[in-house]
Amino acid sequence: MDLTGSQRIEASREHVWRALNDPNVLRQCIPGCQELTQASPTEFSAKVVLKIGPMKATFAGAVTLSELEPPSAYRITGEGQGGVAGFAKGGARVWLVEEDEATILNYEAQANVGGKMAQLGARLIDSTAKKLAGEFFGAFGKVVSPVPSGMADTKA
Repeated sequence: MDLTGSQRIEASREHVWRALNDPNVLRQCIPGCQELTQASPTEFSAKVVLKIGPMKATFAGAVTLSELEPPSAYRITGEGQGGVAGFAKGGARVWLVEEDEATILNYEAQANVGGKMAQLGARLIDSTAKKLAGEFFGAFGKVVSPVPSGMADTKA
């Protein structure tokens, strides 16, 4: 399955790049993420709970960043095991383009699942993958974009 898309983020390219490499930011944005630990500047381990149709599984796996071109692009690849549910693996090329005072985050992703999850059918898996990508990039845009002036929480 292939996914492509883009997200406008109201922040500088350098700020977005730093966030794409920050495990604390990523942990907040990855749907179902329970753990994300950075083992090196380009390697992470993760634990994510996903629900695809009637099936819910916890995946444990590794994520690697490669083809780094700071602050504009990288490739992210990952593979996770979900026990009896099966496995998921995939990757994405992510690149950032400056546009005025904002950044356009572009991605081309590929994913593959196997085991019991694959038996759910490509249509359900594709729609779930698109939903999860939308949730991630929507959350990422909110976390990374600065709060507009006058909109900050003023609780004392």
